[in-house]
Amino acid sequence: MTIPSSADLREETASAVYGRIFWLAYLANSALVMANALTFRFAELVHFLGGSETIVGDIVALGTLIAVIVRLSVSHVLDDYGTRRVWPVCSVLFILGCVLFIAATYAFWLLYVARVTFFVGLTGMFACSMTHIQNHVPLNRRTEVIGNLGSSGFVGMILGSNVGDWILYLVTQPRLQFLILFGAAGLIGIAYLIIVIALTYNDRSEVRDPSPMAFRLLFRYWPGTVVIAAMTMGLGVTATQTFLTRFATSQHIEGIGFFFTGYAISAFVFRLLVQNWSQTIGRHWMLVRGLIGHTVGHFLLAFVADAWQLIIPSIVCGFGHALLFPAVVSLGSGTFPKQFRGAGTAIILGFTDFGSLVFAPVLGRISDQFGFPVMYGVSAAVALTMAIGYSVVAIRHSDEESRSYAT
Repeated sequence: MTIPSSADLREETASAVYGRIFWLAYLANSALVMANALTFRFAELVHFLGGSETIVGDIVALGTLIAVIVRLSVSHVLDDYGTRRVWPVCSVLFILGCVLFIAATYAFWLLYVARVTFFVGLTGMFACSMTHIQNHVPLNRRTEVIGNLGSSGFVGMILGSNVGDWILYLVTQPRLQFLILFGAAGLIGIAYLIIVIALTYNDRSEVRDPSPMAFRLLFRYWPGTVVIAAMTMGLGVTATQTFLTRFATSQHIEGIGFFFTGYAISAFVFRLLVQNWSQTIGRHWMLVRGLIGHTVGHFLLAFVADAWQLIIPSIVCGFGHALLFPAVVSLGSGTFPKQFRGAGTAIILGFTDFGSLVFAPVLGRISDQFGFPVMYGVSAAVALTMAIGYSVVAIRHSDEESRSYAT
């Protein structure tokens, strides 16, 4: 009898992890982020309809607030009914939100309804995706697979941001620009829904007894200070994906694809280069380095005056995202038992939304009163403060993944 070598066992395990399920999920996530990147012009839509940066921040905050409430109220549904049932519902909400954005080009008040519907669907889709992939891989491979699946988002970000720039370049009529941007996002959402149905078709779908409400689970399995990093992720998302397009316009920079292409390529490359850091330096120190990446990237954005100057900030911000996202999701959801992993993932991502809720109106008012350079200076200062605070945690607490690797 031949005893398989450790190399053979690693190869067999890798092939099991990176099979049909992973690559379908990879395709779906790429499509979702591409669709979302087409909506990065949301602030421009608000401005076109007569709104200010303050209104942008308020609409984003309202959408995020309702998304957080929904997430905490029904996050246990993911565990009770499974991704096979919940995932398509969230996808339909995303598509409906895109339709309402199109309608909002004729009625300003619809922006609020559209943003709420869109964002509830979007956050639910990400939570379902992360929960689904975690339930199909070994426990000690979660951070690695979360990170590698997340790299699909960088592909989608490159495609979506550049396609959006080309749409604005080729179509000069503003209202038609937004109809095409948000209409295309909705069509991609339909394709995403089809992939999700195929991805979950063979999943077990029995309904379980109701799980505890999210608030009870949150207090019982409190994720700890990782919520600080999660909220800072929300700050970073708001500062770049919501306000960067208005900053570029104010600086007479044509297009935002330049930044998000550099951001995505950087994050993709660094995600591959550091995929084993969770087992070597540990996830806590990954968080600290990720927060420092956001600090430096946002600080450099404050001094951008031309398109080429976006290159270095995009690379540094991409580095920060590459480390921050998988470590936050893995640490935050890992405090919850497997039977509550869906709720745990939704809760920790909810703290990212909570960061957007807190910071979106603040950043909007700062940019209105003091300008975008000051706004990016403030976001850099917040990220630096969070990095310093979390360093204390990293010093005092070792990580179980790095301990397991060492033994």
